[in-house]
Amino acid sequence: MIDVSEYTKLYGDTVAVRGLSFHVAPGDVLGLVGPNGAGKTTTLRALAGILQPTSGRIEVAGLDLQKNPVAAKARLAFIPDEPQLFDYLTVTEHLRFVARLYGVHDAAPRIPALLEELELTAKKDALPPELSRGMKQKLAIACGLLHRPAALLLDEPLTGLDPVGIRRMKETIAARAREGTAVILSSHLLHLVEELCTRLLVIRRGQMVAFGTIGEIVAARPDLAGRSLEEMFMALTGDDDTPGVAGTTAP
Repeated sequence: MIDVSEYTKLYGDTVAVRGLSFHVAPGDVLGLVGPNGAGKTTTLRALAGILQPTSGRIEVAGLDLQKNPVAAKARLAFIPDEPQLFDYLTVTEHLRFVARLYGVHDAAPRIPALLEELELTAKKDALPPELSRGMKQKLAIACGLLHRPAALLLDEPLTGLDPVGIRRMKETIAARAREGTAVILSSHLLHLVEELCTRLLVIRRGQMVAFGTIGEIVAARPDLAGRSLEEMFMALTGDDDTPGVAGTTAP
């Protein structure tokens, strides 16, 4: 569903991401983790078609993102860590606007259902300045889910949510994966990654240091056996110059 082959992004002489290759199948939830500045946001923005690769290929649902950008972007949704909303549109108007953009023909019954799922029904006529940070996050995610994307890209999706909202959001992400959506989740909350993700992609200084299930990563790095995910993360992304080992070879 999401295929990345030798993705590299340069800014002048600065390497943001180098030679990244991985695959996310329908129903998989890939945890994209790494230290600040590792290249996570650059990778997500490239997958969303916002940044053009310096080299390499990205495909979404079998569509080359560079050769067929409009068709490929129509199959995905990218929710950044800072919601981008229109101050003059209500919650419901945001969803109706997105429905027109994506040609969602069954928007009339889907909008109330999404509002209910994301606990926005009581705020359906509110404008973004009237919403809390968590409510804005929920609205952005509702807009991303409306057209049933084949690929869902989430950057810190739990920002601003209270404990109840966090639990509901985790259920929403897991439900989309069960329906066959390929999900990439980037977060510093390692407990969230461990709970939801079927595979991990750990990057450091723009390069992959591990890829696969936790079991596959440990098999490739026996020294990580018995460690918590936090301890594994620290070992894989530490400042030593020991090269990391991918848990599996990405297609």
